Amino acid sequence: MDFITPVVDDPYTYGTIAAANSLSDVFAMGAKVLTAMNVVAYDSCHVTKEMLSEILQGGIDKVNEAGGVILGGHTISDIEMKYGLSVTGAVHPDKALRNNTVKPGDRIILTKPIGSGVITTAWKGEMAEKVHIEGAAYWMAMLNRTASEVAVAAGVNAMTDVTGFGLIGHLSEMTSDKHGAVLDFAAIPFMEGAKKYADEFLFPGGSKRNMKYFGPHVDCSKLEYPDQMLLFDAQTSGGLLISVSPDKTGDLLMKLHDAGVEKAAVIGEFNTEKGVIKVV
Repeated sequence: MDFITPVVDDPYTYGTIAAANSLSDVFAMGAKVLTAMNVVAYDSCHVTKEMLSEILQGGIDKVNEAGGVILGGHTISDIEMKYGLSVTGAVHPDKALRNNTVKPGDRIILTKPIGSGVITTAWKGEMAEKVHIEGAAYWMAMLNRTASEVAVAAGVNAMTDVTGFGLIGHLSEMTSDKHGAVLDFAAIPFMEGAKKYADEFLFPGGSKRNMKYFGPHVDCSKLEYPDQMLLFDAQTSGGLLISVSPDKTGDLLMKLHDAGVEKAAVIGEFNTEKGVIKVV
């Protein structure tokens, strides 16, 4: 189960993003979505029935796109709007993908650009350009279903999704105390506008907490502070982080691009430097 506060103005788009965010954990494990239930908290004095209907329709459309069905849900009164889903998926126990089964030498593939945290923070402060908000909304609403299915078919070693803990935080979960990683900063895809707002230090509180918590295990001293912070930027409905053997990497990347996951990129590799992430 997951739910978020609004990250865009349009109710329908907010519904699609919140739903995609909730569905992502199922895809990150290589599973298929079966059913979902709405989770809604709203203030009826400020959120009209028409707005709520649009939010829920966005969720319905995303669940249908994911191959599942909405069974119902629950609403409560709250001063701050929140929407998300409780999702049920299925995968064979022997085929479930986990985030801690990487192998040294595996390449790291990221399937979506990052930067939604800093862009939506700029939006909340009425400092974001429309084109950047629309671009971020496009990526946040994109399901990880296709990327997951392609990765499963390729036989990858581990997988997770990039959400609130940022790129570094979720990569840290993959390295744990057994493996390390090297990231090529120049290879990491960023959303249009992300670096602009990073240079203006418009990061959400979650990004700063991520840096404080995960920073001691990261060597990114060669980067300027705004670029460092982008690595910790708290994401909403981010892409998948995939650990795949070198011999399968080229074919997997080609198939991801052919399937429409056009920004998928190899951004680094895992090694035996226990728990250490180095950015070059």
